Amino acid sequence: MILLPETGYLRLAQIIGNPKADPPIPALIPVSKSTWWDGVKKGRYPQPVRSLGARITAWRVEDIRDLITRSAVVG
Repeated sequence: MILLPETGYLRLAQIIGNPKADPPIPALIPVSKSTWWDGVKKGRYPQPVRSLGARITAWRVEDIRDLITRSAVVG
Protein backbone atom coordinates (compact mmCIF):
# COMPACT_ATOMS: atom_id res chain seq x y z
CA MET A 1 0.00 0.00 0.00
CA ILE A 2 1.39 3.36 -1.00
CA LEU A 3 0.64 6.19 1.41
CA LEU A 4 -0.08 9.57 -0.14
CA PRO A 5 0.45 12.82 1.74
CA GLU A 6 -2.63 14.81 2.76
CA THR A 7 -1.79 17.68 0.41
CA GLY A 8 0.82 18.45 -2.19
CA TYR A 9 1.60 17.53 -5.76
CA LEU A 10 2.60 14.43 -7.71
CA ARG A 11 4.60 14.32 -10.91
CA LEU A 12 3.59 11.98 -13.74
CA ALA A 13 6.22 9.32 -12.89
CA GLN A 14 4.82 9.14 -9.36
CA ILE A 15 1.34 8.50 -10.74
CA ILE A 16 1.97 6.03 -13.58
CA GLY A 17 5.20 4.65 -12.12
CA ASN A 18 8.69 4.18 -13.52
CA PRO A 19 10.17 0.68 -13.24
CA LYS A 20 13.51 1.90 -14.67
CA ALA A 21 14.11 4.46 -11.90
CA ASP A 22 16.56 3.64 -9.13
CA PRO A 23 14.77 2.68 -6.95
CA PRO A 24 11.78 1.74 -9.13
CA ILE A 25 8.66 3.88 -8.66
CA PRO A 26 5.49 1.77 -8.31
CA ALA A 27 2.42 2.89 -10.26
CA LEU A 28 -0.58 4.33 -8.45
CA ILE A 29 -2.53 4.15 -11.71
CA PRO A 30 -0.95 1.54 -14.02
CA VAL A 31 -1.43 3.09 -17.48
CA SER A 32 1.00 4.23 -20.15
CA LYS A 33 2.01 7.86 -20.56
CA SER A 34 0.00 8.21 -23.78
CA THR A 35 -3.08 6.63 -22.16
CA TRP A 36 -2.74 9.03 -19.21
CA TRP A 37 -2.53 12.13 -21.43
CA ASP A 38 -5.43 10.91 -23.58
CA GLY A 39 -7.47 10.47 -20.38
CA VAL A 40 -6.55 13.99 -19.24
CA LYS A 41 -7.62 15.36 -22.62
CA LYS A 42 -10.94 13.49 -22.50
CA GLY A 43 -11.66 14.38 -18.86
CA ARG A 44 -11.27 10.85 -17.51
CA TYR A 45 -8.22 11.92 -15.44
CA PRO A 46 -7.72 15.22 -13.57
CA GLN A 47 -6.19 18.28 -15.19
CA PRO A 48 -2.63 19.12 -14.13
CA VAL A 49 -1.50 22.19 -12.25
CA ARG A 50 0.88 24.18 -14.44
CA SER A 51 1.31 27.28 -12.28
CA LEU A 52 4.21 25.78 -10.32
CA GLY A 53 6.83 26.73 -12.88
CA ALA A 54 7.50 27.13 -16.59
CA ARG A 55 8.49 23.48 -17.12
CA ILE A 56 6.66 21.80 -14.24
CA THR A 57 3.52 19.72 -14.67
CA ALA A 58 2.04 18.11 -11.56
CA TRP A 59 -1.28 16.93 -10.18
CA ARG A 60 -2.84 17.70 -6.81
CA VAL A 61 -2.63 14.73 -4.44
CA GLU A 62 -6.29 15.26 -3.55
CA ASP A 63 -7.33 14.85 -7.21
CA ILE A 64 -5.32 11.64 -7.59
CA ARG A 65 -6.71 10.24 -4.32
CA ASP A 66 -10.27 10.99 -5.55
CA LEU A 67 -9.50 9.27 -8.87
CA ILE A 68 -8.20 6.15 -7.07
CA THR A 69 -11.26 6.11 -4.79
CA ARG A 70 -13.67 6.45 -7.73
CA SER A 71 -11.83 3.72 -9.66
CA ALA A 72 -12.01 1.35 -6.68
CA VAL A 73 -15.77 1.90 -6.34
CA VAL A 74 -16.45 1.42 -10.08
CA GLY A 75 -13.96 -1.44 -10.65
